[in-house]
Amino acid sequence: MARLHLHLLSDSTGETLEMIAKAALAQFDDTEVIRHFWPMVRSQQHLDRIMDEIASHPGLVLFTLVNSDTRERLEDHCRKLGLPAVAALDVVTGALESMLGQQARGRPGRQHQLDEAYFARVDAIQYTIAHDDGLLWEEWEEADIVLAGVSRTSKTPTSIYLANRGYKVANIPVVIESPPPPALFGLRHPLVVGLTTAPERLIQVRRNRLLSLNQAPDTHYVDTDRVGREVQFARRIFADNNWPVIDVTRRSIEETAAAVINLLTERRIETESKVGGSKPI
Repeated sequence: MARLHLHLLSDSTGETLEMIAKAALAQFDDTEVIRHFWPMVRSQQHLDRIMDEIASHPGLVLFTLVNSDTRERLEDHCRKLGLPAVAALDVVTGALESMLGQQARGRPGRQHQLDEAYFARVDAIQYTIAHDDGLLWEEWEEADIVLAGVSRTSKTPTSIYLANRGYKVANIPVVIESPPPPALFGLRHPLVVGLTTAPERLIQVRRNRLLSLNQAPDTHYVDTDRVGREVQFARRIFADNNWPVIDVTRRSIEETAAAVINLLTERRIETESKVGGSKPI
């Protein structure tokens, strides 16, 4: 098994760098990676202390440092130690500078500033939590997205993930005995998306849920015929209303959320196209 010391240096929280490293490491099997995380590196004195640790545990150095003096000092240290030092965002930043015709500002942690987008994301999270599991349906028109599906089709975790991306999301369980409120079928602003899954997979997920709650694993909640009818009932509602449907059987939460965002983007492009096409020449 390959073994690697991975040093992550950031002049901000390091969240972006951690995500990049995680995505890259997911491509490799049978590896033991020991991560050394160094956030808020904003002075040469701080960097010098870190370099002692890097020298003691040599490995790959990934960094997101915008201060040129600190960067040069890090790269110089790494050259002397014979270690690779990779600026994780340089290629992307350089491409953006070329396409936009301007230089990057070089401000540490600029994406974490308490700007309008930050407060919009907080508002989205608060809205999503308040409108989970069919609550406050009278306010669904304010949502960006409404997710519908039978129990255990990942509606809530997908909603929370989307909320962290800045989308206001409501979700509602589709239950045979309790049809959705009529308001759901008259929504104009939100994108309504149906989530579905294979009955066999749904039964497995529900059974595991019951076991985790120390409840009897054999109830109508996991009955094969009943679950099949539930799924068919939900799919019929989706089809009758021409809602886009995402099968979550083999999708992670992130993949489901990405599919929802793609649908929302396509709808916005289509809407803008229609509006633009109606303008007089």
